Amino acid sequence: MTQTTQNSNGRLAGKIAVIAGGATGIGRSTALAFAREGAKVSIFDIQDDEGQKTVDMIREIGAEAEFFHADVTKVNEIDRAFDGAIDAFGPYNVLFNHAGTIIVKALHETTEDEYDRLMDINVKSAFLVCRRAVKEMSDNGGGSIVITSSIAAERGYALESVYCMSKGAVLQLARTISTEYRDAGIRCNAVCPGFVETAHGLKEIAELDAAGQEWEDSGMAATQGRICYPEEVAAAVVFLASDEASFVNGTATYVDNGWYAKG
Repeated sequence: MTQTTQNSNGRLAGKIAVIAGGATGIGRSTALAFAREGAKVSIFDIQDDEGQKTVDMIREIGAEAEFFHADVTKVNEIDRAFDGAIDAFGPYNVLFNHAGTIIVKALHETTEDEYDRLMDINVKSAFLVCRRAVKEMSDNGGGSIVITSSIAAERGYALESVYCMSKGAVLQLARTISTEYRDAGIRCNAVCPGFVETAHGLKEIAELDAAGQEWEDSGMAATQGRICYPEEVAAAVVFLASDEASFVNGTATYVDNGWYAKG
């Protein structure tokens, strides 16, 4: 039976959430998880059809959501989306900053334009989105920010030099927000997945395999055992966003089945 009312008993009951990059993959899984746990959800993305599809999926379970087109590398589009989200649901107290992409390429073959594009999408967008969020959250009593980093933030991987740089940068952003804004009531943590079964993750694996790294078979078994499901990452984000994580601040939460610990 379809649920017809917002979940008033969920772990995020009463929360107002914004997801930057919430149209597909981990973003979509997290948007649905947030909604099932009682949050009202605003999704920012450039993928209009997929973003609206995610909103429709949330509404089908009786929860509330809105989609706002936003290229999160552009401050005017970010501001317009945040303004729309506040008009729809009021002040937000959860932000999942998830927008990102990847380049699989040898460092010496990576062009300046490719570097600029990846750093804009992965790092500049996080700076712009979080810069606005920390001010508004501070003014409204605080909240929780979760930033998607990666196991690549603190490991070095061949053919992913710029990606590793970008994910290290956003991990440090999460850590610094946690110290600078703690006394304003803001917690900030990073979620750091390994390989995840999304379009992004499968494309990465295919490109690495094409370069001879064999992640599809032996590489996956030796590192994280199996591929991670997006819902497993979403579950970690829900915890970090919830009041259950009230004393969890400034962490890198690895969702990788022990890959990082194994080294």
